[in-house]
Amino acid sequence: MKKDSRLSSVLHALLHMAERGEPLTSDELAMCMRTNPVVVRRTMGFLRDAGIVSSARGHAGGWAITADLKTVTLRQLHETLGEPAIFAIGNRQEMPECLVEQAVNAALDTAFAEAEALLLERFAQVTLADLAEDFARRHRLRSQ
Repeated sequence: MKKDSRLSSVLHALLHMAERGEPLTSDELAMCMRTNPVVVRRTMGFLRDAGIVSSARGHAGGWAITADLKTVTLRQLHETLGEPAIFAIGNRQEMPECLVEQAVNAALDTAFAEAEALLLERFAQVTLADLAEDFARRHRLRSQ
């Protein structure tokens, strides 16, 4: 099963936007996200609807962050992207009447639910400002 990397891609794009401090076009963001501008516009549209970014047309147009980086959490972004599956693994559903499959699925469901709750709790504690600060620190260290 292919991993969903939208959250990682969006974080990457948002940090580039924050660092640049001016609007970035869909083409520029597509290069950052290693995708095409149509995917960027669709994804940024979700963020615009959530009040995280804005868009402007024209020569000086593009996408810009409008939200305070200190208030936007990874969980908020995860939810904005439609709450994609946290895990790429899941239960087998080939024979729901099988008692072995039922026992296995019950154990896995509990473990998956607990792990997801823990991860989402952590996502709620990390902000874009935290990531921007970490990026700035790494950039300073590399420049030394």
